[in-house]
Formats: sequence, structure tokens, C-alpha cells
Amino acid sequence: MSSKENISNGSCPVYKKCGGCQLQNLSYPEQLKFKQNKVERLLKKFCKVEPIIGMENPYHYRNKVQAAFYTDRRGKIISGVYQSGTHHVVGIDSCQTEDVIADKIIVAVRKLLPSFKMTTYNEDTGKGFLRHILVKRGFATNQIMLVLVTGTPVFPSKNNFVKAILKQFPEITTIVQNVNNCNTNLVLGENQKVLYGRGYIEDILCGCRFRISPKSFYQINPVQTEVLYNTAMEYADLKGNETVLDTYCGIGTIGIVAAKRGAGKVIGVELNGDAVRDAIVNARANNLKNIRFYKGDAGEFMYEVSDEDEKPDVVFMDPPRAGSDTKFLDSLIKMSPKTVVYVSCNPETLARDLDYVTKNSDYKIRKIKPVDMFPHTAHIECVVLMSRA
Repeated sequence: MSSKENISNGSCPVYKKCGGCQLQNLSYPEQLKFKQNKVERLLKKFCKVEPIIGMENPYHYRNKVQAAFYTDRRGKIISGVYQSGTHHVVGIDSCQTEDVIADKIIVAVRKLLPSFKMTTYNEDTGKGFLRHILVKRGFATNQIMLVLVTGTPVFPSKNNFVKAILKQFPEITTIVQNVNNCNTNLVLGENQKVLYGRGYIEDILCGCRFRISPKSFYQINPVQTEVLYNTAMEYADLKGNETVLDTYCGIGTIGIVAAKRGAGKVIGVELNGDAVRDAIVNARANNLKNIRFYKGDAGEFMYEVSDEDEKPDVVFMDPPRAGSDTKFLDSLIKMSPKTVVYVSCNPETLARDLDYVTKNSDYKIRKIKPVDMFPHTAHIECVVLMSRA
């Protein structure tokens, strides 16, 4: 049955209201064809685009699920997602892309609120208690984190509430209260308190263990992330004596995999201090001595390193959707590593960046591999191999 037939039969009743799954009107093979064609249209001028790698089971792949909370005019509490481009909450109990257990936990919390006289946060008045819920699950470890994002630090009957939700879901390994009382589009605030457990969970990816805190960035589709990172390692073709630079390194995922897969030395650079701290912990957890991390701007770091004698042989770059800026790319060109592996989540900005690099250097694009990280959405990941001519 195609995705279009699924929707017409009511399996996704909020498809048109939610806006999260832009391609769910296509069958999955049709989605892959659409994405392949888009990447080829944007990138085939650089080199041949390899066939996209899809998922065997493209459902319930999201290991991170968040829900906004709202009370309507009749006093009914609604939990779900913001309608695309608005702050109108679309009520959702289950989603075809989200982890099943996470969805059940969110519904259970919503049903517990009245019995604990807990209100939902009102963005207009700035009053109320519960704003969002965030659930993260380690698919390999089955560890589960529940984050309650509240508009106030005062949490009445918190101990009884924790007992009540753990009674229903004893598999939850940690519960955190995050306080966000600011007028902001950001889900998480600056201050948080651990109510139960260690305050973080762990997961295993590409044979490496990673610590995931409430604010940590961690890829939301672990099945396809392994495909993505394995492709990146294949393109890097590490022999064992290379110096590797992992830019935009986050909590160190790509760099740690490279360090374990045979790189001689790995340097990770990340601007977010919380992510750097997690990266250091993750390196220790994997008993790696050949990797170190720096807090700083990746472009500036590369510019400084480019004047030193010891330069990286391989550079991994995994920028945000906006892609890289010319400052970073100029630093990359000046550093002139033998191999660059670009992991992109936006083929439009990827095309722009590749165009800049190829016009301003002797780098050639050798391989391009699309990976479907987010089935039913329009997002596409690509891995690109660049090397000097």
C-alpha cells in the first residue's frame, strides 16, 4: 500500500495540519526517487551521484520526540507539534516517524496533569507550568530520558509525579526538569535539575558509546546514521597514520568513530561548550587516547593551523543546514588537506559550498552519496568526497 493510500485510509489523520511529513503523499520508493532526482539536479555538475540509500523500515525511526502542551478554550489539555510556521498546537497521540514508546510516555504525562493540578504554559500571559516534553531513547541501550520543560522552577508534588510516571514506565532511566521562562522559540532553557537517575542516557553508534544529555545534539535516526558515518569513513579511507580534523564536531561522534577506525590522531573543534564537555566524556568512555577536543570557531581554528607545520591529512565537515561560510571555506582551502569529507543535511547549501571550493581551489569532487535520514520529509543528507587534483 502506498503512503497516499495510507493517508486516505486515516493512518495519519493530521498529515495536512502537521506539515512535518511533506512527502507522505508519495510511496516510499517514490520518495527516494524524488530525493535522488533533487540531488542529481543540484549536484550532478560536480560528479556522478551514487544511488540513494533508503531504509528497510522507514517508520518510527526518531529516537528524539518532543511535544508542546496547550489548554484549549474548553479546558482540554492538548499535546503535539506546532503546525508548520505557527505556534498552533496540533494534537498528536502517535506518529509514524516517532519512537512508539516516546509517544506513549508523552500521552501518559498529559493524562497525569489534571490529577496533579498541573497547568500548561500560556505563551501570551507567560503563566502556567508545563511547556514541552522531550523524550530521548537510546535504541541500542534502551535507556530513556524524560525532560519536562516548565515555565517555572517550582514543581509541586514532583516526587509523587516522578513515582507515578515511573510506575507506568519503569524503563525510564532518568527524568530532568528544564526551566524555560523566556519568550523564545527555543524548547530548552538554561537551567535544569535532575529529578531521577543520572541526568543523561547513553547509546551505541558504529561500535562507540556516546553520552546524551538534554541539550546534546545526537542524530535522531541511529539506523541511517550508521549508514551515513560508515560512508564517511569509507570515503576517508583511513590507513592508520593520518591526522584527522573533525570540524563542527558536536559531541564528537564522527571524530570518535574515526579515532576508533584507525586514524592516527584526531582533533575535534566545536563552538558549543556543553557539546565539547560531552565529547571529552565520550572519548574517555571509549578509551581513546588519540583524540582531543577544542572549543572554538572551526574556521578560525583552521586558519591558525594552516600556518603550522603539522596540518591535517583529512578534514570532516558536518555543518548545520545553513552550510559553511566563505571564511570557513577559505580556511579549508588555505589548509589544503589531501582529503575532505563533507557531510551535508541540505543539498542546496552543499551545492553552493562545492561551487565555491571548486572555483577557488584545485579540489575535485570525487564521490557523492545521498542517504535518506528522514523518510517522509523533504530533508536529504549527502556524503561528499573531495580531494586535490
